[in-house]
Amino acid sequence: MHFHRSTAELFIPDGRPEAEALSRTTHLAIGAHQDDLEIMAYDGIVRCYQLPDKWFTGVVMTNGSGSARTGVYAHYTDEQMVQIRRIEQKKAAAIGDFAAQFLLDYTSSAIKDAGNEQPLEDLKTILQATHPEIVYTHNLADKHDTHVGVTLKTIAALRSLPADTRPDRVFGCEVWRDLDWMVDSDKIAFDVSERENLQMALLGVFDSQIAGGKRYDLATLGRRRAHATYFESHGVDVTTGTTFAMELTPLIEDDSLDPLVFVQEKMQHFYDDVTQRVSKLLPR
Repeated sequence: MHFHRSTAELFIPDGRPEAEALSRTTHLAIGAHQDDLEIMAYDGIVRCYQLPDKWFTGVVMTNGSGSARTGVYAHYTDEQMVQIRRIEQKKAAAIGDFAAQFLLDYTSSAIKDAGNEQPLEDLKTILQATHPEIVYTHNLADKHDTHVGVTLKTIAALRSLPADTRPDRVFGCEVWRDLDWMVDSDKIAFDVSERENLQMALLGVFDSQIAGGKRYDLATLGRRRAHATYFESHGVDVTTGTTFAMELTPLIEDDSLDPLVFVQEKMQHFYDDVTQRVSKLLPR
């Protein structure tokens, strides 16, 4: 496969031929940084894990050079961090039994540049090679600009495909903003209780982030457990881990939908829900 960045890489953990490895993909996740996939798309990873007819493929858009760092990594250069994070992502792909892992090696500024179509074109190439049934990416209400840039380029790439070759579902997942604020009828709840050992292994492999000053492993597992308990106020826990997603499928079913208007409607639903609840309980 040919990409715009000469440093882009395709890693296939089990060494299968490229066409065979990619064509078996059923679940595809497109994230901004190394470890985003393991945080936001565990539903896809565990649904495919060691199953012969379901395969997870990951796409990491940026090189991760701007990550926070302290401790042993405090004096690493950006170039050294790029190499460390690339190695860590490959380890995660092997642990998670991925069909394939793409490392497109863009800068964050390239992803945030609405006029730069190279990342979009690379995504289109990947989508045409994998034909996934399910796609996971960031959500439109994420507070990280690069994450939202990835989402918008993913939507544009999906819309560039013929309608009959698009995935069945597209989910916008949590990383830099929880989605528990969404009204229940708007959000998708994934049961991610299974294989806690796998969850810990996938997150723990990113030592440059954890030892480098960000406990994403504890935070991610804690958020999943908290969601499981706080999702339903009047019922007992039915899972030990839950993640939420924003259903983005309507945006690839109707190309005329504006992504900004789409996410504003979700926020309006939240506004209306809070307003109605407080209003009905105010003293008259």
